[in-house]
Amino acid sequence: MEKYDVKKAHKALYAPSAKDFTRVDVPELGFIAVDGEGDPNTAEAYRQAVEALYSVAYTLKFHSKLSLRKDFVVAPMEGLWRAEDPSAFLKREKDSWKWTMLIGQPEWITADMVANAVETAGAKHPNPALELLRPHTFTEGPSVQILHVGSYDDETPVLERLHNEYMPANGLAFNGDHHEIYLSDARRTAPAKLKTVLRQPVRPISE
Repeated sequence: MEKYDVKKAHKALYAPSAKDFTRVDVPELGFIAVDGEGDPNTAEAYRQAVEALYSVAYTLKFHSKLSLRKDFVVAPMEGLWRAEDPSAFLKREKDSWKWTMLIGQPEWITADMVANAVETAGAKHPNPALELLRPHTFTEGPSVQILHVGSYDDETPVLERLHNEYMPANGLAFNGDHHEIYLSDARRTAPAKLKTVLRQPVRPISE
């Protein structure tokens, strides 16, 4: 049984250069998602959201493999980040951040399957975030991205170059949430070696 792996199916989206910003056109993709707000390092809601997403993601994987004979690699955690003032990301004002945490799903995973997985996961490991978990499909379209290697708190210089140099120089404006894809397991990886895709949906300033 061949495993579906979103990182291989959409390699350009999950393996960008770490040297230069690259342009991509992100198609419609499906996820499971939980919304919340607050500092991801301290907010209980964030911890619960991550646990709920992984619990449901693995429940879906095992159901798909056993019932549908379709296996897949559980996708990396992703996050959409927003704030009233985009400079909050550069200043690392984490208490003001709002987020949507995501785990990508193969196209054959349906809303009914997600609902059943939430029920199964909740019976085993009750978690208030499971009530917030939902299927989520969206299209980012034209975006700029780069691979950041290092601590999450060391992203600021990269984002400053993106916001204040690359985007103005190329006539680009913000067109969606700041998007991060966490390719490394922070529990098992030294901060200096963490790999994170930093992505920003964009549009021409003239639009």
